[in-house]
Amino acid sequence: MRTDSTRVHTVVDSPYGPLTLVAADGVLCGLYMLDHRHQPPQETFGPRDDGGPFPEAVRQLAAYFAGEATDFDLPLRLEGTPFQQRVWDELRRIPYGETISYGELAARIGSPSASRAVGLANGKNPISIIVPCHRVIGANGSLTGYGGGLDRKRQLLAFEGGGEPADAGRLF
Repeated sequence: MRTDSTRVHTVVDSPYGPLTLVAADGVLCGLYMLDHRHQPPQETFGPRDDGGPFPEAVRQLAAYFAGEATDFDLPLRLEGTPFQQRVWDELRRIPYGETISYGELAARIGSPSASRAVGLANGKNPISIIVPCHRVIGANGSLTGYGGGLDRKRQLLAFEGGGEPADAGRLF
């Protein structure tokens, strides 16, 4: 994560545990779950700011978890390599409630033999949920890898498939 910008963060509750939102120069650049596998060091998040650039992201996340919204319309600052950027851009095109395989995602970005590299890029997605990396599964339909943990991936996919949030009472 770059450190040559003004960063702030906030922590909000969700049905799937606390979410840390990070903004750089007022634009969302991170959304991490508790025990997130590829989370940068917390000291790079900047000071806590529960207002600032976050109210719209928090509002849209609340609508998503309440089942009232199926996509997000937020400016994002995804920091990564050009290959990672292509993967993350394509993730945003996977419709709510649908899944694709890593191989299909690789083919969609024009690199059909790069499913392993796509999996690595998918795992380093810095803005979970909003950039829906949880919608990518193994070729045989199995749930594989997720920065927020396989239980959360399973819960998010079940929720998007018409199920209830893990704990609707913990919604923001």
